[in-house]
Amino acid sequence: MKTIKRYAVYLLLISAISWVVPSCKKSEDLQYDHFVSKELLTSYSTLYINILLDIASSTYPELSTLKQHISHPVDIYRVIYRTELNNTEINASGLLCVPSDKGDFPLLSFQNGTNTMNAYAPSEYPSNPSYQFVEVIAAMGYVVLIPDYPGFGESADRTHPYLIKEPTVRSIVDMLFTAKEMDPEELPDIAIADAVYIAGYSQGGWATLALQEALEKDYPGDFTLKGSVCGAGPYDMNLLFGSMIGSDSYPMPVYIGYIINAYKAYNQFTNPVSDILKEPYASRLGSLYSGSLTSDQINALLTTSIHDLFTDSFLSGFGSASKYASIKSSLAFNSIAGWNSSVPLLLIHGGGDRSVNPITTESIYNAMIGAGTSPLTCTKEIIPGLDHGDAVIPVMIKGLQFIMNLEKK
Repeated sequence: MKTIKRYAVYLLLISAISWVVPSCKKSEDLQYDHFVSKELLTSYSTLYINILLDIASSTYPELSTLKQHISHPVDIYRVIYRTELNNTEINASGLLCVPSDKGDFPLLSFQNGTNTMNAYAPSEYPSNPSYQFVEVIAAMGYVVLIPDYPGFGESADRTHPYLIKEPTVRSIVDMLFTAKEMDPEELPDIAIADAVYIAGYSQGGWATLALQEALEKDYPGDFTLKGSVCGAGPYDMNLLFGSMIGSDSYPMPVYIGYIINAYKAYNQFTNPVSDILKEPYASRLGSLYSGSLTSDQINALLTTSIHDLFTDSFLSGFGSASKYASIKSSLAFNSIAGWNSSVPLLLIHGGGDRSVNPITTESIYNAMIGAGTSPLTCTKEIIPGLDHGDAVIPVMIKGLQFIMNLEKK
């Protein structure tokens, strides 16, 4: 009987140890530098994804060509992670879309275009058709990231640093690190391959090129960047701003106000807003970008007339007056200059873009080639006739084909 009791006690001890030891180990493993939490938002079957593509193909027939690449169901998570904004640690968020089959999959980070409403941020509105097109890329064998950017989602209480380079790049890089940290504990059924691809449109095109430069120069040992697609980005901010104010009207004053509001909030320039904008727009500006208004609503509260929006002194002095030197300097600081790159890069733009002038893509292409990048590495395509919104899907289809072709090499 004593032997049986001893054996029972022994089993209990072994059981207790086997419970405690793995639990302690897992607790230690979960001390992440970046990852905070994840929440499964939804899952897409391959049938559902093919139905989505069938519906969208009625408008964009090119999408039907993607169906042959759909091979995995997809799980979509909202991920919260640590990053830094204005020298302060914050929690940021974004979407993580993973194949729900076992396998090794490369990372693809997509940087979305200009958004002014928190309710339309990727992790707040994953069923937005614009985001769904990106989410379903995971069904083709990629781990897809769609950052919200600071100022949206988990960090909606912060002013969005619109077209400010350092916090934008930092937040995306930290999400890339988060994905690496999540593998394998948080994503046990998949392995994230070493390869990284990046793509984006509009604000996201600019963010993607800034990210590419940072990954090459500042994180060469952390990520293996295989390719980059940059669509319709404002790479040279002074060039873009000059084209905006150089005409009588501009169809998207929301972009102008967004730049001025963010740059003022983050001390990018020293001028008061009243030096730049006329009333009532100067006084109104701060209330427009709280995350509750759409771009159309903000456009309606501004004006498309350049001479009614800007002060006369700004229009006459922006190019040369010392009074506006800090504005020009801040725009230059947040622009992207050419550099000698060996990473395949596609620069693509709609030729009829009235919101982000195609000269920004022409200019950065020339700058990249001028800095020593081979024209075999950096390629440019201007799609004739397409305006900013019309070019989104064609650009992203061409960009995805570019990335898939790189994978074959």
